[in-house]
Amino acid sequence: MRTSTRRSRRLAAIAAVAAMTAGLLAGCSKDSNDGKSDSDGGGSGKTQLTIGTFGVFGYKQAGLYDEYMKLHPNISIKENVTTRTDVYWPKTLTRLQAGSGTDDIQAIEVGNITEAVQTQADKFVDLGKEVDKSQWLGWKLSQATTKDGKTIALGTDIGPMAICYRKDLFEKAGLETDRTKLAAQWKGDWAKYVDLGKTYMKKAPSGTKFVDSASSVYNAALGGESQRYYDKDGNVIWDKSTGVKKSWNAAMTVATSNMSAKLKQFDPTWDQGFAKGSFATVACPAWMMGYIQEKSGDAGKGKWDVAAAPTAANWGGSFIGVPTAGKHQKEAIALAKWLTAPEQQAKVFAKQASFPSTPGAYSSLTPAAATTEYFSNAPITQIFGDSAKTIPVQYFGTKDQPIGTAITDVGILQVEQKGKTPDQGWNAAKAEIKDVLGQ
Repeated sequence: MRTSTRRSRRLAAIAAVAAMTAGLLAGCSKDSNDGKSDSDGGGSGKTQLTIGTFGVFGYKQAGLYDEYMKLHPNISIKENVTTRTDVYWPKTLTRLQAGSGTDDIQAIEVGNITEAVQTQADKFVDLGKEVDKSQWLGWKLSQATTKDGKTIALGTDIGPMAICYRKDLFEKAGLETDRTKLAAQWKGDWAKYVDLGKTYMKKAPSGTKFVDSASSVYNAALGGESQRYYDKDGNVIWDKSTGVKKSWNAAMTVATSNMSAKLKQFDPTWDQGFAKGSFATVACPAWMMGYIQEKSGDAGKGKWDVAAAPTAANWGGSFIGVPTAGKHQKEAIALAKWLTAPEQQAKVFAKQASFPSTPGAYSSLTPAAATTEYFSNAPITQIFGDSAKTIPVQYFGTKDQPIGTAITDVGILQVEQKGKTPDQGWNAAKAEIKDVLGQ
């Protein structure tokens, strides 16, 4: 069994090696003839801007990099992608603290933004001086702003919640397939959604499960709770939080039943689960739609549908900032402003339904015809828009992301994949979180 100490050391080692490698590469790339490095465009005369991201941000997929480079022939853009944010963020922190090896633009996940604001603000350019801050949702911008008013990053997407489901599998299991009637069955309580899973499993098509993982249910349910891991004053309350306990209980019902495919989200086996049609539902923040299309491929077209989630919830959402250690701050600031402008956020939504954090984009939101068709002509804008309007105010802390990872990747997995009891899973998560918090 992997202990919490080993896990922490492993992540620290990954971050240290990544930072060391980045430093070595930067040190070896200088060209004595023109002063340019490989990262400056390889002697092409162009300034190469690097963007560090995790998962699928949609900028490349929506053609924004190509569009920007066409508008600015002197710029080339390279995106450096790390699939998992729990690997990406420790690596990024190490580079920020070292003052070298950072990308020109760094993405920051919402679970890490408070830590960035409270401990790394001096490592980022104040982008609030560069933009009209009224373009963003107030609560979104405030998450990236220090107490003295420095805005270290600009909001990209938010994660209003829905449920994406395979209507073909639902039909075979004898369940309702109409998205409106289905949403009414689980409205108001994630426990009702879990109960439907029990019904699904009675006539489940061979080789399929109701849900991808118990962690998926946990994250979705917690996204609709006002009380998470920290209170508004920044005090750690995860072990007393009513939202955590409610979400944990829903996840445990899944983990101790036969309705889960027991897949760890964002691992290769999870990706394969989409491709094989191994599960009938997945908790689906807006950004997940692009992921589903990519991983399910052409075989999933028209089989997926979208219904309103049991409660209005937010899961995820990100920011991009410009590190002060970057080589091309002026150019990076211009690109960050352009990528997060309402017009560009609308283009990303059109490609993969990542929901904008800029209300100015809302009136022009039009999902791509291919996306709408892929998800059975569901009214995507309405479903996610209705959720976004009633998401509860939530408070995040400096260790929000690692606390959440400890619960899902240690506690829940202990029960779901190792056969431990819920109490044993909770205790395993508790030990990991104590390690994370240095207690």
